[in-house]
Amino acid sequence: MPKLKTHSGTKKRVRLTKTGKVVRRHATGNHFLEKKSASRKRRFAGVEVLSGKQSKNIRRQLGV
Repeated sequence: MPKLKTHSGTKKRVRLTKTGKVVRRHATGNHFLEKKSASRKRRFAGVEVLSGKQSKNIRRQLGV
């Protein structure tokens, strides 16, 4: 079976930690920030660790 290509969109949006966890940024945290409340903007800060089926599917797209 041939090698699978890495999904270009996925590799730009997620990364793997050293232990192999899949990490992504929160959506809607980049623009139209004036109308969003401070508490809502704080929720977008930082990264989210994906788990379960999401993690498995993304790892497959990354070719891991």
